[in-house]
Amino acid sequence: MRIILFSSKPYDRDSFAAADLPADWQVEFQEARLDRHTAALATGCEVLCAFINDELSAAVLERLAAGGTRLIALRSAGYNHVDLQAAQRLGLAVVRVPAYSPYAIAEHSVALILALNRRLPRAYNRTREGDFSLHGLTGFDLHGKTIGVIGAGKIGLAFARIMAGFGCQLLVQDPYPVSGLAELGARQVELDELISSSDIISLHCPLTDSSHHLIDARRLAQMKRGAMLINTGRGALVDTPALVEALKSGQLGYLGLDVYEEEAEIFFEDRSDLPLQDDVLARLLTFPNVIVTAHQAFLTREALAAIAQTTRDNISAWAAGQPVNRVT
Repeated sequence: MRIILFSSKPYDRDSFAAADLPADWQVEFQEARLDRHTAALATGCEVLCAFINDELSAAVLERLAAGGTRLIALRSAGYNHVDLQAAQRLGLAVVRVPAYSPYAIAEHSVALILALNRRLPRAYNRTREGDFSLHGLTGFDLHGKTIGVIGAGKIGLAFARIMAGFGCQLLVQDPYPVSGLAELGARQVELDELISSSDIISLHCPLTDSSHHLIDARRLAQMKRGAMLINTGRGALVDTPALVEALKSGQLGYLGLDVYEEEAEIFFEDRSDLPLQDDVLARLLTFPNVIVTAHQAFLTREALAAIAQTTRDNISAWAAGQPVNRVT
């Protein structure tokens, strides 16, 4: 069986090499991002492994199906980048990795909070230059602060448990009833109450039609002045130009992003010797109270191993006629 992994990096090769793949699998690691121009590289491959910024539009899926691809094995939990109707029409099965390491994402969210609050990038750069002054580095105690968690899946709950350990008050919003909140001292509330009452808001919900630009200019205006917003979910959960305006006015006090709505053409590549063409992202990077990481929250040894192992199991189950973790 021929398998091709698009958007693969050295850490993908290492994790899949350690996943004990069957000897009869011919696996090709392709660094290129999948789009309508690179889809031809998958010709003759029954299985295509795609990552979060690969293009899986109807046009791309049609080219893949014409080239012999029968299974799309996503190396991610989210599948908002897949045209599921087109996949079903073309007879393409789509499987995903529903959970790999919720702790990886949750812990990165906490890292962004701590780095923003205690001005760690500024402090680090200062001491490297011999400046040991403390002006401009004042933070705040997390203990007693109100944390709003939007999305109470495995990642959101892992994040909530960590923040409960800091002694924070927790508000949780999710469309479904959430069990186990009482032991964390958390309350499940409506979105309006969470937005207006939280000192820090962290996004852990999936990207759907209803959650697209969930945080927009109106929601930002509802937040406490000077509050912190963290997004390690999907870039399109927030209206990025509205973030810029809220930062300029001081309504938004801190911003931590591991995802960006227009990241597909930017993230995962070294572009340090090129001018940044995205004006909105360039503007965000000028704010001292903003930290942007390049979609690295998933990047732990444990998460990479789980992604490789689950992808292997998904392909094996599909090949045996008993698909698991199927989206279509």
